[in-house]
Amino acid sequence: MLGMSTTTGHGHGHTHDGINWAERLGHLQAIDALDRDTHADVAQRLAAGLPEGATVVDIGSGAGGMSSAFGRALAAAGGGTVVLVDAVPALLDAATAHVRAEAPAVEVVSVLADAADPALPELVPAGDLVWASGVVHHLPDQQRGVNTLARMVRPGGRLALREGGLATQCLPWDVGIGTPGLQGRLLAARESWFERMRADMPDVVRLPGGWGRALAAAGLGDVTSLGFLVDHPAPASAPARESVVNWLTFMADMAGEWLSEEDRATVARLIDPHDSAFVGNSDDVFVLSASTVHHGTRPVPPA
Repeated sequence: MLGMSTTTGHGHGHTHDGINWAERLGHLQAIDALDRDTHADVAQRLAAGLPEGATVVDIGSGAGGMSSAFGRALAAAGGGTVVLVDAVPALLDAATAHVRAEAPAVEVVSVLADAADPALPELVPAGDLVWASGVVHHLPDQQRGVNTLARMVRPGGRLALREGGLATQCLPWDVGIGTPGLQGRLLAARESWFERMRADMPDVVRLPGGWGRALAAAGLGDVTSLGFLVDHPAPASAPARESVVNWLTFMADMAGEWLSEEDRATVARLIDPHDSAFVGNSDDVFVLSASTVHHGTRPVPPA
């Protein structure tokens, strides 16, 4: 029945990176609202050519921004099914509600499951398009994860991974307090966090090479990529400034131990709404990033 939502699987809310994503739901929703137009563009490009009544599977659906964009794209083409998969119940519930509100003409299926579960293809309906945004790099064995996702694609369908690109830039070189160049040091701290996050994962396996090679190794053909830009220039809108505050808060929580005491104090002032340096009131912050979507097609077996 169109618009109905079902939940299956055996999710447990665990994620492999140690991040409490349920606590970040509000931040994820704010990002989705800010990037709504970008999501729509990516969804339309990837959904072009899908069969009538197609099924799109969103692995690690988060707050549901891309799931909703896929739902709107399917609705515009006559309907279909959006399958949301996440290991965090609070995110899955919020994303399901979001898609149902945004695209009531499509069927919505929600599955509580871990993206690293090798049984995922048995828990989740097969998709004409399987989408995973910033998910696979959080899995201990990334190639195994790609292989599992490729098994979830119907013959002739596509697997699309949003991975890599250019990191978010949002601050002028000199923010007026602390030592100039804070943005670069924040990104370097994030890299240090990421290295340790992956090193500390049980049973972690390296993935040498790029994502296109991983898709090809999973048996997919016609492997290629597309890029898209998120650009909210200064003077930034209120939602963009809020996004900068959220980004800085997340960076401080995640990678603060790799920052100097001075930089930690600077960030604390930048995200304090009662401080004169609060970036939420700044007219010279911005949001600029670029992401890459790598995708390949599952071959159709010979007749």
